[in-house]
Amino acid sequence: MPGGRRTPGRPALGALALKSWLATVTPGLAGVQLLLALWLYRKLPFAPAPARRVGVAHRLTGVVLIGVTIPVAVHCLNAYGVQLSSLRLAVHSLAGCFLYGAFAAKVLLVQSRRLPGWALPVAGGALVTAVVVLWYSAALWYFNGFRLPHW
Repeated sequence: MPGGRRTPGRPALGALALKSWLATVTPGLAGVQLLLALWLYRKLPFAPAPARRVGVAHRLTGVVLIGVTIPVAVHCLNAYGVQLSSLRLAVHSLAGCFLYGAFAAKVLLVQSRRLPGWALPVAGGALVTAVVVLWYSAALWYFNGFRLPHW
């Protein structure tokens, strides 16, 4: 904290700002992922047939997305752990845990040809939803003066 001593387990405001900015990149990348996936599965009206580079871009964006979230998640887990002491913290903690489970499920679903056609879109939608919930419950909370709008 500016001009003061840090307490173990309580980061300086600079760490919260860095995590908030990294987390703010995440919904944008998730949106790109969603558009690329819709293009790959030919669900975008008026879009041409996807070239090979669309699949490559989707995978690379996914790698960057996970790479951006890991430092944030590791810091949150090390500094705070899973907290259920308030509704905001409980939603944020559980959504954070859910995010990586949904990611693992989505990666496995992509490889499977035996699952119903709705399974992959549901997993991808759950992933995008988790990203938005995490951003709303932490980064927006920070940017909004440690308050959530409409909470």
